[in-house]
Amino acid sequence: MSYFLEPYDYKKVLYYFEELTKIPHGSGNVKAISDYLVAFAEEQGVRYVQDEALNVVMFKDATPGYESAPAVMIQGHMDMVCEKNADSTHDFLTDALELRMVGDDLMANGTTLGGDDGVAVAYAMALIADKEAKHPALELVITTEEETGMDGAKALDMSGLKASYLINVDSEDEGVVLCSCAGGMRQTCTLPLERVAEQGVAVKLSLTGLFGGHSGAEIDKNRVNSVYAMTRVLFELRDRVEYSLLDFNGGLKDNAIPREAFATVVAESADAALLKKEIEELAAKYKEELASIEPGFSLTATVGAADTYNVLHPVSFEKLLFFLMQAPNGIQRMSGDIKGLVESSLNLGIFEVKENEAEFNFSLRSSSKTYKYFMRDKVEYLIDFLGGESATHSEYPAWEYRRESKLRELFREVYMDLYHSEPKMEAIHAGLECGLIAEKMPDLDMISIGPNMRDIHTPQEALNLPSTIRMYQFLEKLLERMKDHE
Repeated sequence: MSYFLEPYDYKKVLYYFEELTKIPHGSGNVKAISDYLVAFAEEQGVRYVQDEALNVVMFKDATPGYESAPAVMIQGHMDMVCEKNADSTHDFLTDALELRMVGDDLMANGTTLGGDDGVAVAYAMALIADKEAKHPALELVITTEEETGMDGAKALDMSGLKASYLINVDSEDEGVVLCSCAGGMRQTCTLPLERVAEQGVAVKLSLTGLFGGHSGAEIDKNRVNSVYAMTRVLFELRDRVEYSLLDFNGGLKDNAIPREAFATVVAESADAALLKKEIEELAAKYKEELASIEPGFSLTATVGAADTYNVLHPVSFEKLLFFLMQAPNGIQRMSGDIKGLVESSLNLGIFEVKENEAEFNFSLRSSSKTYKYFMRDKVEYLIDFLGGESATHSEYPAWEYRRESKLRELFREVYMDLYHSEPKMEAIHAGLECGLIAEKMPDLDMISIGPNMRDIHTPQEALNLPSTIRMYQFLEKLLERMKDHE
């Protein structure tokens, strides 16, 4: 049976990836894909373990001649970030992704693609299915809920694993070897709100068209957070015309930079036209200001009906606006050891004004454990001062740099032999499961690699197919050379 990606494929890597896109597998909805991997392991006749967290570990014996080579763990995660454009009707709980090609890049129609981290799953499946591959004993570890706190890796019992090397396939730059990553945590703040009845005309503000992106990998790209952009609109608008706030929300994932934000304000009927005009003037100002960094920026106002609305009490609105104007966001400190590396950052990824409270969901990342806690305390101090509350969860450790690494050196040797150029050895500000795995198996020598991807965690996510195949072929060669490193 033919399949969409067949013309680009090699050893069914893309076949397996395409099959994954047919199975809804957003974070929190991974039972079907976990069971799919179990069925695959049974079909291939390999030993496997599926635990209560729905992690799946598949084992493949060493090929003849590799019995004494160190065992290798290939690791990635099965869940994906579910983001879609505002006009998309896609249902991530039931619908297969709609694939399309743009040049050599694979994308989904109006949604995230799940290359992060479907590539790792497809690589693992292809390695198991390939009966001619040469490699040491393989432990193929596919975890759950990586995108929402790495809960699968936290729950994983690694006592039965024997690997000496780990190759994490959760990176997005071909030819780059990651050798450390930041730690992080989630922080949720709530602020109680009071409402009052007010007559007037509702005006809906829509701020769209921003790039967004991964809150770790793209935090240094100067991308605008839509929630803070809308906060600026509301702050500057109140000096131009009187209004009250009815609702305000933005962002869908705390580890993604929000691309869109929406607010509804209420003004007196006589001021509705003026309000719309002032918003259009602000939109023109911001459009010019952001032309070079956010060319798709759009701010529109739609005048609705006159009615009685339960708007925020003026004091509640002031507290909300004050918090958003003062709460830290984006890069907080650069690394003093590695040039160009972000050390610490925050991202307000999900924000919503509910009936009686506002909820703020932050993703905090840092290579410094102590500074990570300082950022947490800073946000907590601010919300406490305003009468709100703060709680943290889903904390994960940093993956610390290992000065001596046989695996890293082997990667370099194979890369030089194949491409006659030096690979890049880098650290990353994004979080990887390597830190949690290193806590459980401290002697494990590890690297993180992957093919070229861009704009992960956004509907513009693109997976370069030639790069995907090259990196798999490189992985084949790397495993084949393990025989020389007994």
